[in-house]
Amino acid sequence: MSAVPEFLPGWIATQRWYGGKGRTPTLERRGHWSFRDEGWFARIETHLLLDSSGDEPALYQVPLTFRDAPLEGHEADLIGEVTEDDGTHLYVYDGPKDPAYAWALLRLILDEAEAQVSEESEGSSARGHRQPGVDVVTVVGSRVLSGEQSNTSIIYDMVGADGNAVNPMICKVFRAIHHGENPDVVLQSALAGAGSPNVPLSVGYVEGSWADPGRTESMATGHLAFAQEFLPGVQDAWRVALQAAESGQDFADRARTLGAATASVHETLASALPTVEATPEVVGGIMSSLRSRLATALREVPQLEEHRSAIERVYAAAEAVEWPRLQRIHGDYHLGQVLAVPDRGWVLLDFEGEPLRPMTERSEPDIALRDVAGMLRSFDYVAGSLTLSGAADAEAATAWAHSARRAFLDGYIEESGRDVRANRALLDALEIDKAVYEAIYEIRNRPDWLEIPTRAVRRLAMRSVPQT
Repeated sequence: MSAVPEFLPGWIATQRWYGGKGRTPTLERRGHWSFRDEGWFARIETHLLLDSSGDEPALYQVPLTFRDAPLEGHEADLIGEVTEDDGTHLYVYDGPKDPAYAWALLRLILDEAEAQVSEESEGSSARGHRQPGVDVVTVVGSRVLSGEQSNTSIIYDMVGADGNAVNPMICKVFRAIHHGENPDVVLQSALAGAGSPNVPLSVGYVEGSWADPGRTESMATGHLAFAQEFLPGVQDAWRVALQAAESGQDFADRARTLGAATASVHETLASALPTVEATPEVVGGIMSSLRSRLATALREVPQLEEHRSAIERVYAAAEAVEWPRLQRIHGDYHLGQVLAVPDRGWVLLDFEGEPLRPMTERSEPDIALRDVAGMLRSFDYVAGSLTLSGAADAEAATAWAHSARRAFLDGYIEESGRDVRANRALLDALEIDKAVYEAIYEIRNRPDWLEIPTRAVRRLAMRSVPQT
């Protein structure tokens, strides 16, 4: 298939992972490769499609399967139909939902194989990489995880060499593709490779290259998919914390262990990946980002204006103190990014970073206190959400959050050996920045929740005694 099928733009426009909501994409193919069929009687392909319909071009990964007969039980996954030049009529399916593609993708990773590139896409590639030490497994079924927004994840049910069921595997197929590394792949692979118990076991990834005339070398490279251990039937820390706060249960012990797990992950990342000195230029760049976000918030959230001067004083104080070395961090850290796994403890997920930041920025070293500030804000959100819903008394919810925040910091300090409270000016500035980000989000999406971040900005900007 050399041209983009007529039905594909309309189908892409309806997908949750498509970023151009409300418009139909204008598509140009930038990469095209096929996978070996393992007896599924399907032609299996991946297409990299450049959408130029918006202000900024966007590149999407679109796996497709082609069958000469309808796939029973997958009627909802049929995208369209095409007729080849030789008259062959084919049914086209959303690749991740077809077991043929799911199997071929996993084999590419486990066999460290390379996909077959079409003549028109010469120079492009897609190669699998397996994490060292991964055991051989047998797949007995696959399904797509529902509810995702930006990616498509395939769940694989598996058995080990002894025939017994083992933990499932999840392979995240990245839909929006960017030049450069995906931090989710790099960070989790590094942590798993270092033996960290606080992330799922890594299985491997697919790395690709494709034509990009806008680059000096006319080619771009990036991650296309990432496979790792899947932990079913467990709750995320947000749900665990929310249930505890609603029932009046103390969360201090669990918050303390979460703080320790966070510090352990930071320590491992600092050992496994490069760190950067916090030079005046680096500090200035980060503070410029904070001030830029504040300027946006002041335009959109008038309630923050009365705190402008106090926030600026906090930012000035943060810029003047000594900063620790910068390192790779989670970047979008909150209770929803952590799982409570029985007999294992806290397991951190989704290291892609803050969704609104460019991928290049998310791959740069940052200050570890940003993750700490993010989790402190998450405890506040538990209390705030319960108060707004009437499920908890405001005073009790605030006390619960205060206890959890203090215990989280205690656990982090005990594990890391670094007293982050001694750097209160910097921590306050980063927490204000996170609350400012939240205020922008809430005014755009959930105005009824705006009180949660604005109250935090007021508290953090105006307090004079450094206590949590």
